[in-house]
Amino acid sequence: MPLPALSPTMEMGTIISWEKKEGDKLNEGDLLAEIETDKATMGFETPEEGYLARILIPGGTKDVPIGKLVCIIVPNQEDIAAFKDYQPEAEAAPVVAAVPKKQAPAPTPAAPAPVSAPTPVPVQSSGRVFASPLARSLAAERGIDLTTLQGQGTGISGSIRASDLERVVASATSGMSAPGSPSSYTDSGISGMRSVIAKRLLLSKQTIPHYYLTSEIEMDTVLQLRQQFNKQLEKDKVKLSLNDFVIKAAAMACMRVPQVNSSWMETVIRQYNSVDVSVAVSTEKGLLTPIVFGAEKKGLVEIGITVKELAAKARAGKLQPHEFQGGTFSISNLGMYGIHHFSAVINPPQACILALGGTSNKIVPADNDKGYKSVQVMYATLSCDHRVVDGAVGAEWLSHFKSFLSNPAAILL
Repeated sequence: MPLPALSPTMEMGTIISWEKKEGDKLNEGDLLAEIETDKATMGFETPEEGYLARILIPGGTKDVPIGKLVCIIVPNQEDIAAFKDYQPEAEAAPVVAAVPKKQAPAPTPAAPAPVSAPTPVPVQSSGRVFASPLARSLAAERGIDLTTLQGQGTGISGSIRASDLERVVASATSGMSAPGSPSSYTDSGISGMRSVIAKRLLLSKQTIPHYYLTSEIEMDTVLQLRQQFNKQLEKDKVKLSLNDFVIKAAAMACMRVPQVNSSWMETVIRQYNSVDVSVAVSTEKGLLTPIVFGAEKKGLVEIGITVKELAAKARAGKLQPHEFQGGTFSISNLGMYGIHHFSAVINPPQACILALGGTSNKIVPADNDKGYKSVQVMYATLSCDHRVVDGAVGAEWLSHFKSFLSNPAAILL
């Protein structure tokens, strides 16, 4: 049985563990293995009844390509023995280069004569360093002090050239000490998830004409309503977050301005009838966007419970494909990190993403125009695909979103 594609963007997978042993009977739907994709770790179920005759790729193997044969399943128990020592034909034996009989070894080509570098001309003791403009620029970028290379230049009159800088960097990389060598560094491997995130974000910024709209929203009323609701929900051990109100308000605004709840599909603009909100969740391996489906129809409590469950599964790497694939509108909230304002990158093929900062105090004129008062404000920035959402349309959506949060009772109507 070949390794299947468990997500649309999956190119390779890691077999975390096998849940069945060789010789075990398999029923359709049994958990056969735990496989890590570019998005999550998920259980792979047995596609058919039979017996697990041989495991070809052991648990813990990384970067197994889609379509690679990972195990043998046979219909009858007596067929197991036939595959005891089976190996795929392409992997039956290690590849060894065949040497033809009586073939004389090829003569070793003579090494080219070393090219001697021009003898540097001694630098005068005036203290001035002669270097080409490119060498000076490279030295500044890499933090190399040109005075440490006096007498080592290979240019005219001993001046330092760009190639001399490259030689210094090369010697430092190979472990040789050199004056002015750059700081040490650590390389980290790129996970499958991080690779997919990089490709999608690059695609988004290169192909989608982004523009950004920011609105300041007074949050006192919604914060008071949240506090009131949470007191009423204490007996049920339910606690609403501000993000639950945000998701509901965004979904309601999408119903008022459905152009925002759309996608660019090259030949058509697809407008969705349901608002499926992708909520950005940070995990150790990268950013995931589990989806609150039909958010416009859900109450605040249901939204809150759904988001908590999805966020926990995302951080544990247990999201199933249907829980993060799709979505019609995205929300990214960095307020809990002390961020007050930022602009998010659109998640294609969606047309918009909402970026939210945290609340902060602001002094504003009092309602009676006598004196001033302190209010809690939040900055919301809508990133829009200009191919789908014109500026006036994006502004209209943001106006409705602001209205729903400023007067949260309207969300419940």
